[in-house]
Amino acid sequence: MTDQQAPATPQQPPRLEVFTSRNFIGWLASQQASLAFTTYQTGKVFFIGLKPPTPQNPQPSLSIFERTLERVMGMTVSQSEIYLSTLYQLWRFRDALLPSQSFNGYDRVYVPRESRVTGDIDVHDMAVTADGTIVFVNTLFNCLATIDDDHSFRPIWKPPWISKLAAEDRCHLNGMALRDGKPRYVTAVSRSDVADGWRDRRASSGIVFDIEAGEAVCEGLSMPHSPRWHNGTLYVLNSGTGWFGSVDLEKKAFEPIAFCPGYARGMAFHNGYAIIGLSDRRENRTFQDLPLEDNLKDKDAETRCGLMVVDLATGDAPHWLRMEGIVKELYDVCVIPGAIRPMAIGFKSDEIRRYISCPPGVME
Repeated sequence: MTDQQAPATPQQPPRLEVFTSRNFIGWLASQQASLAFTTYQTGKVFFIGLKPPTPQNPQPSLSIFERTLERVMGMTVSQSEIYLSTLYQLWRFRDALLPSQSFNGYDRVYVPRESRVTGDIDVHDMAVTADGTIVFVNTLFNCLATIDDDHSFRPIWKPPWISKLAAEDRCHLNGMALRDGKPRYVTAVSRSDVADGWRDRRASSGIVFDIEAGEAVCEGLSMPHSPRWHNGTLYVLNSGTGWFGSVDLEKKAFEPIAFCPGYARGMAFHNGYAIIGLSDRRENRTFQDLPLEDNLKDKDAETRCGLMVVDLATGDAPHWLRMEGIVKELYDVCVIPGAIRPMAIGFKSDEIRRYISCPPGVME
């Protein structure tokens, strides 16, 4: 008697389900904007917009467009461009459409136009300054940096507690906020000055640091991320506790605004709302043993992955988008003003070879 091999079963594609609050689509339509977010866990950038009404479906519906980029993390939107950081590159995508044009129902087509090879320096937050310089958080080397024609990066600032630039991720410098068009505030998990020292200080050693003043403006945080200067207020995610809030610069204190049911990272603002990224990372040791666990228990809640929309006037979160399945972790979030249904050209199919554009009048 011989053993028989069981017939192979077809491999099921990874599952991804997206749910929204009842009025999320209506809210997004009223904003005249779309959203984008990155997830390095699955290497995706997602564009969230709206499909136009049709005779069969007279109401707008959600448009979800994704592209694959290896370990994509930081993201920033600048006019008609989007910058993205990946495993060892910085990418610049540019919208190839004129204001009145569309392409297959999309009103933005972001095409990769430039790549800078930085090596694996663990780029986190990114921003474009008022003079057009791209600045990013070089987490591996504990500094802010910009691109360089001859080298992987050019450092422009390091925290005063870091004794030297070394590829050691000592304090986990991760977040950056512009003020008046230049880098002003950063977040770090600790003031550690030894290799990987921040991991032993995750619970309560996080700081928000003022680059110009050369001092901390808020301390005692738990794994803070995504500082943002918006309408005269400095906002930050106290990620290890689950709280989104602002920083009272006079009192040097964190002021809670809304609790986030998940590990919060990535934040953008639009028309009086904060759009916050949430991650479900209960199985990762980096996110265990944090105050977030007790805060979730107190609220009888579980972590989730998706977007949370907070009304800054009330602190309420009336709108949300939730993802279940393969995507469990987000990093950065951006708003694309004026875009209703964006997309991007990817690298996995022939379209990267065939989407060719020319300046107006060239083909006439």
